[in-house]
Amino acid sequence: MRTRINSTAYRAAIGVALAAAFILVWLSLGVGIIGKDGDPANLMYFGVLAVGIIGAIIARLKPYGMARALFATALAQALVAVIALIAGLGLPWSGPTEILGLNGFFIALFAGSGWLFRRAARG
Repeated sequence: MRTRINSTAYRAAIGVALAAAFILVWLSLGVGIIGKDGDPANLMYFGVLAVGIIGAIIARLKPYGMARALFATALAQALVAVIALIAGLGLPWSGPTEILGLNGFFIALFAGSGWLFRRAARG
């Protein structure tokens, strides 16, 4: 079955994924999501982006594979939040509520993009 890459769902999924990645880089480098600006814990977010990039390469930008890649990216984002909370990273600058809120925002964006890719794959 051939999927239409020019579908609205596919284009929206690409847009959401790229916007989420841009905002994630901007926040983690600019102000720091975990702790204060320059906290090395923020480097974990580059691992999140690596999951998405490697997944996109493996998927060759095909909708079903991209859906899986974005769901894996959302899972990696959640893992960063869990690690930060368990290890107590970012304290006293970033409390648990801030870490959960910001990471939850990115999890929702990546998972939403994955859902849009899945919708595009179904035609």
